[in-house]
Amino acid sequence: MKEEFLHFVWMYELFNKSDLRSTSGEDIEIVYPGQHNSDAGPDFINAKVKIDGTLWVGNVEIHICSSDWEKHGHNNDKAYDNVILHAVFKDDRVVTRSNGDPIPAMELTFRDKLYENYETLLLNRQWIPCHDQIFKVDPFFIKQWLYKLLVERLESKTGDLQQILLKNNQSWEESFYQALAGSFGFKKNSEPFRLLASLLPLKYLGKHKDNLLQIEAMLFGQAGFLQTAFPVDEYQTKLKKEYEFLQKKFSLKPFGEHLWKFMRLRPSNFPTIRIAQFSMLIHHSSHLFSKIIQTKEAGIIKDFFRIGASEYWDEHYRFGKKSTKKEKRIGEAGINNILINTVVPFVFLYGKSKAIPDLSERAIDILESLPPEDNSIIRKWKKLNVEAGNASDSQALLQLKNVYCNMKKCINCQIGSRLILHEIK
Repeated sequence: MKEEFLHFVWMYELFNKSDLRSTSGEDIEIVYPGQHNSDAGPDFINAKVKIDGTLWVGNVEIHICSSDWEKHGHNNDKAYDNVILHAVFKDDRVVTRSNGDPIPAMELTFRDKLYENYETLLLNRQWIPCHDQIFKVDPFFIKQWLYKLLVERLESKTGDLQQILLKNNQSWEESFYQALAGSFGFKKNSEPFRLLASLLPLKYLGKHKDNLLQIEAMLFGQAGFLQTAFPVDEYQTKLKKEYEFLQKKFSLKPFGEHLWKFMRLRPSNFPTIRIAQFSMLIHHSSHLFSKIIQTKEAGIIKDFFRIGASEYWDEHYRFGKKSTKKEKRIGEAGINNILINTVVPFVFLYGKSKAIPDLSERAIDILESLPPEDNSIIRKWKKLNVEAGNASDSQALLQLKNVYCNMKKCINCQIGSRLILHEIK
């Protein structure tokens, strides 16, 4: 028996309700089971329970055994003094509040099938716990759950963004610039890209935004690519000369080139190419986040990122190594990735922070206008006939897999809950 299952039984009042009594013989009527409390303190708050005809309003604590009350130290914790009922699977001890008053206990009984369904999910070792059962759930119901999961995912992402804002004294432009840098690094180089942006404030780049060479010099210099004593070609020599001047001007401190990863990357994703593209974006955009906030069409926002790199990179992927000539523009998939992982969460958070619901809705609209992500998780969902129609769906499915399925939180998942209740009468 797991306590979270008893929470589920209590929350949805799935226990046997006929002739409810406390273990000491008092008549019990559950008027309202209370609100599930995810913070510290009793499990359900603001419950309403009639005990021998008297209405009590307070909290309810759930345990497998009554003796867990003392094991968890609740008997000495005043936060539990307003518990009006102790709902347990087995009442094996009388428990008291901190002042010594006994707390009424009630044993929860329920259909065996309910727990069997729950155990079936928990013991399943396939890709997701409901791998063999998800077909039983109405696709329309799943679609509704996905929308809630999307909002949950966006809210979880905004937690990290709020920390960035806090470090930058609530500067939205600076914070967006740093988060955007992380997106340009994709998975392999997101951390060094974030470090690069934190070591090179946007205001320094802004002072030289009309000079692409100087922007490139600051970014490549701070990234550690210009620390060589002997530049490999004229372009790197120019960058190094510009950087040495700008380094003194702004008291810049670069980090090591060794932090960047090239292994197992397509050449078009090399950090050198991404830094060159990021330089071009800075060169061509001013107050980018403000422009995005003022733009309603996702297509126009995508146009902001349709940029390439300077001419040198048409024939290079790394300094000094010539390659077949090819313009290094950010591809459609790369732009979509930036919108999904940076633009949308920032627009969503800005809308919430400034109490502009239309902006938060616009963030979701952007996702719905983008194609779904193509990765192993989304492909496996498709095999189970749960197909992502757009990026909104794929983001929700990632949330479902990573937060619920991987952690076997079936009882907190609306699909899992529906399957636990399946064939229960």
